[in-house]
Amino acid sequence: MMRVGLIGYGAWGQHHARALAAAPNARLTCIAARSNGEQAEEDWPDARVTGDWRSVAEDPSLDAVVVVVPNALHEEVATAALHAGHHVLLEKPMALTVAGCDRLIEAAQQARRVLSIGHEFRVSEQWGRAKALIEAGEIGVLEHAAITLFRFPYRTGSGGWRYEGARVGSWILEEPVHFFDLLLWYGSAWGPPLGISALAAGTPAMPRALAVSLRFAGDRFANVNTVLGGFEHHVTLHAMGEGGAIRATWSASMDRSTSPTATLHLVRGRAAPGQVAEPVPFGRSGEVFELARQAEQVIDGFQQGRPLVSPEEARNAVRCCLLAERSAREQGREIAWNEAVD
Repeated sequence: MMRVGLIGYGAWGQHHARALAAAPNARLTCIAARSNGEQAEEDWPDARVTGDWRSVAEDPSLDAVVVVVPNALHEEVATAALHAGHHVLLEKPMALTVAGCDRLIEAAQQARRVLSIGHEFRVSEQWGRAKALIEAGEIGVLEHAAITLFRFPYRTGSGGWRYEGARVGSWILEEPVHFFDLLLWYGSAWGPPLGISALAAGTPAMPRALAVSLRFAGDRFANVNTVLGGFEHHVTLHAMGEGGAIRATWSASMDRSTSPTATLHLVRGRAAPGQVAEPVPFGRSGEVFELARQAEQVIDGFQQGRPLVSPEEARNAVRCCLLAERSAREQGREIAWNEAVD
């Protein structure tokens, strides 16, 4: 049983608390809640609640710390927890810069502790099943993948942090970072992108709409398209291989819904006109369910000395975000993967 501390008790932090409490291999023992301390005490009477995040990050009685704070604080808080000798589950984005990601990787190596990044879509019954189909060769060699998001505008976050550039970093780091992580995961056999180009409606850092193209070796490419001026919450995945295709959809009135409409369909071989795709069964899909699976699997990983999602992989997703923002600032110019972004 691992003793775990939680830093951050906003709306998403409260979901993390429930996921940790439900994990059979974890015990939630303390919570740092800057503005919701009374609520945390009411929800978790057996946990120590404090307004000082450092007293949790540096608590010697803990085995692990989960960090769920505004993006700009990720590096500082996670570094303190690592230096204190704790394993860390850090919410995405890993950091606001690639240099920040590198410093976190170094801190974890020096502390000899596991740093895992919260890309919970990796453990999804739906999005993870799509990865399994690709890996099993059900659509042949993957040639292209695309993810689209159509949703209502972002919530402000506690104190309005999601609408402050210095605290959020960018809206590309806020949600598209998940989609870049998925695409790099699905196309892992392709290697890193050769270049990234993007167009944005609104400011490049906080675009109401965004279109990104990732170009890989061998004429492979992938796309991320987001619309934040829409309604409800809708995500679609298209994946095409040389021997088939996958389509997945997730729709609900809210992103944290426990009763979405979700689908996953597969066609093996080249589809004929009028052909009906094969439905692929999967379990409950949605970030609330995925958070619970992530908590259990991350704690297992801590005990075994391995991350669920490595910081090196998460750093690549951050790099995608920063390159996309730079390309949007430069009116869509393709930015090479190895160009400076910090």
